[in-house]
Amino acid sequence: MSASPELSPQLVERVLGTLGFSYAPTTDLAGLRALYGAWCRKVPFDNLRKRIHLHQGATGPLPGATAGDFFDAWLRYRTGGTCWPGNGALCALLVALDFPARRGIATMRADLDIPPNHGTVLVDLEGSLYVVDASILHSEPLALKEREASAVDHPAWGVRCAKRQGYWCIRWRPLHAAVGIDCRIDRLTATADEFRERYEHTRDWSPFNFELNVRLLRGESVIGLALGQRVELDAGGGIRQRNLSSDERKRVLIDELGFAEDIVDQLPPDTATPPPPGSRAAQPAVTQ
Repeated sequence: MSASPELSPQLVERVLGTLGFSYAPTTDLAGLRALYGAWCRKVPFDNLRKRIHLHQGATGPLPGATAGDFFDAWLRYRTGGTCWPGNGALCALLVALDFPARRGIATMRADLDIPPNHGTVLVDLEGSLYVVDASILHSEPLALKEREASAVDHPAWGVRCAKRQGYWCIRWRPLHAAVGIDCRIDRLTATADEFRERYEHTRDWSPFNFELNVRLLRGESVIGLALGQRVELDAGGGIRQRNLSSDERKRVLIDELGFAEDIVDQLPPDTATPPPPGSRAAQPAVTQ
């Protein structure tokens, strides 16, 4: 374990212990598999703290903007974060453990004409480049191959990756769009400062500013919340969805997903996500 500018050795030890490690994983593919697999089952993709922060009108840095803040909250509340804080924290942990990890910039919904909107993590190991994404949670490192497709095979969290027009594109299934979307990797390097700046730019609008969104692996399923529903991608490849009352939502968050009750009690109700500022849908109608 090396000294890290983002994480103290004491915090790294606490994080490893809570992830289930009695000692640091080896810095090879087997160690990366073990660490990322544990992350996908214990560190959720979620916007709980961000929803609370924005609802309260807080003006400080967005929750999880630093890896230290991210892990302090995870240890206390079992919260994770959205792509910029979650992948930033995962990268910081990997670097502290001496993995050759770096941040990358990507675009979710690569079929749309939109600027890059997603942070990810890449690791150079044993002559190959791997993605370990703290939002997609694909359980195993995904190899990026130049001349052939690659995959993580699983009915619930499986992903496919191939290079198209010079960019690697990962096909995966979000809970709010289980038919699948593409994540295109636009850049293979980014800094911690860039992640924090891009995260701060989501303060005014993001699809994760208004409605609760949670994703985590449980058993052989992906479970979570999206669009006001409990959603499960099951081991047979199917999808199960059901609407939730406020009491049912609280029970799912605490009993199934493991969040602390005192953070769940601070959550505001969902509100409908408005169109992005400046989009055609956001423009007022013109009458003649």
